[in-house]
Amino acid sequence: MARYTGPREKIERRLGEKLYLKGERSYSQKSATIKKPYPPGVHGKNSFKKLSEFGQQLRAKQKIKNIYRLLEKQFKAYIKLAAASKSDPYALIVKKLESRLDNMVFRMGLAQSRDQARQLVSHGHIAVNGKKTNISSYEVRIGDTIGVLENSKKSQFFLSLAPQWLKKYESPAWLELDKEKMSAKVSSLPDLVESGLQTKDLQAIIEFYSR
Repeated sequence: MARYTGPREKIERRLGEKLYLKGERSYSQKSATIKKPYPPGVHGKNSFKKLSEFGQQLRAKQKIKNIYRLLEKQFKAYIKLAAASKSDPYALIVKKLESRLDNMVFRMGLAQSRDQARQLVSHGHIAVNGKKTNISSYEVRIGDTIGVLENSKKSQFFLSLAPQWLKKYESPAWLELDKEKMSAKVSSLPDLVESGLQTKDLQAIIEFYSR
């Protein structure tokens, strides 16, 4: 299944929740979830209908999958692995989602959205431990250092655009961010609370794929 490339705010309106898919715009009054706080389509301003248990599970899946901008195959593999694990399934889901290289670049503040972060990775601008890495799903480990390649720092994006929002960005506690060098060391991985995800959503997703 191809990744959805249409208006991202329609996803948020359909789910009835702000997922911050549009970078800086998502935090402003221009956000579609503020201007049009109802589902898109023919029914217009009709309120959200009460969902069945299956509907709630499906919505939770769509929500988390879209937050991390994953394809169905990638997302399902993470959930199936966690569900089969003898360890805490919630912690494993968080680890798999948050340790992706594209997510780490987003968490570093180098990109305003995970889509933009994925582009930076796939276009060859990012290095892990000094080695160029262009695989978005690359699993970053504790102790790894992520940074922008020296040649890439000369581009317009990293010379002027990225620093505009990076200078006021506060990185999560588990990343040791050096804004001047545009690099960060992974000192730990976030737990469930730090990730911003909710237990009820993860439980619903596990149940969805266990049907």
